[in-house]
Amino acid sequence: MEWTLDKSRPICPQICEQVCLRIVLGEFQAGERLLSVRDVALAAGVNPNTVQKSFDILEEKGILYSQRGSGWFVSEDVASAREMYSEILNEKTAEYFSAMRALGMDHEQTKKYVSEWIAQKED
Repeated sequence: MEWTLDKSRPICPQICEQVCLRIVLGEFQAGERLLSVRDVALAAGVNPNTVQKSFDILEEKGILYSQRGSGWFVSEDVASAREMYSEILNEKTAEYFSAMRALGMDHEQTKKYVSEWIAQKED
């Protein structure tokens, strides 16, 4: 499992985001055992306490569960992961529109710019 982390942002939320993304995309299946906290920390290049905190947050949200002595698993109900992923998308979209507003563009101008940008990239 490859981890792409932005050192300018807090790491814990990024780990949560990436786990949710992998569940939503089907890379992690319901009931699947994840790598150990230590193995994830080594792969991501972060402190194991950060991974543990991330997994604890995901457990609180019903996305992961732990079995003593066996490790961490993806919850059978992946709806929680989809919900968190949707929240992440909403947050990122709001950040983008806020940045565009800071550049003097209103929502309509931003939507037009995005449409033109997509059309240009499809050519």
